[in-house]
Amino acid sequence: MFTGLIEEVGRVQRLRREGGIAKIAITGQRTTSDLVVGDSIAVDGTCLTATKTAPTMFEADLSEETLARTTLGELQGGHPVNLERPCRPTDRLGGHFVTGHIDGVGTIRDIREIGGMWRYSIAYPEALRPLLVDKGSIAVDGISLTVAGLNNHAFEVAIIPQTYHCTTLGRKVVGHRINLEADLLGKYVVRYLEGLGSLAGKKALTESRLLDLGFV
Repeated sequence: MFTGLIEEVGRVQRLRREGGIAKIAITGQRTTSDLVVGDSIAVDGTCLTATKTAPTMFEADLSEETLARTTLGELQGGHPVNLERPCRPTDRLGGHFVTGHIDGVGTIRDIREIGGMWRYSIAYPEALRPLLVDKGSIAVDGISLTVAGLNNHAFEVAIIPQTYHCTTLGRKVVGHRINLEADLLGKYVVRYLEGLGSLAGKKALTESRLLDLGFV
């Protein structure tokens, strides 16, 4: 589990494909110092498992699923990536609950600087529409952000200078693809309502039925 507060920007050392998987090597300083084989680490918001470690580097395998659902397969040597280690039970949760399981890939369609801040417009896959809420949380390349505007095709986020300069967002341009993870709590709510709708279709949704379902 992560919080979406990026610890540092690392760099891809190399990405090579071996059969149905790919192996990625990433250099860093802060996040790699105590990393051991088997540890989890979020790379651009994608939870990976370290398969090899060194004081300033680690390697991880990218499965076909990861390559298909994230932007990691598009990375090349020298590309910057957001890095975050999993949170501890005693850590302050300054962002929101981020699992590192990417829901879809979005595309930056507009960037505007307004009064020393930046506003990004990001097109999202249709499947994410029920999971996005105005003023709700979303992880963009692993960064915990708040939805500042929303329509049927794109959402907007406001980026403060700290986030702009200390993550990869400041290096992105219009057209760049980015990993998106919707709020975990919202996913459970949507799934619950889907189940409730299925039950309602099988049995009339009366006052007594709502009481049976736990609504008072």
